[in-house]
Amino acid sequence: MAVLRTLLGEALRTTRLRQERTLREVSSLAQVSLGYLSEVERGQKEASSELLASICRALGVRLSDVLRDVSETLAVLEPEPLPVPNTLPVRMPASIHVVAAA
Repeated sequence: MAVLRTLLGEALRTTRLRQERTLREVSSLAQVSLGYLSEVERGQKEASSELLASICRALGVRLSDVLRDVSETLAVLEPEPLPVPNTLPVRMPASIHVVAAA
């Protein structure tokens, strides 16, 4: 299964490269080290929401748009969830009483 941090990193890198901007330029504007931004783009670091927002501001894109794009990609890649059994819990007859131990 695709890892969320990998998809986020790919989306950020693709955006930066489309804009023909360098890691150095974006890292400076986002106030994050060049090395850390590189690790985020390669999916090696799990960036906080605050850091993601800062990187998106530096790229001039909305974090919500990046997350939406990543969500759509993830929806295609992730497996279907396991089925949930369609059973109801068994009810105890009214004539049975549970007595608490003293």
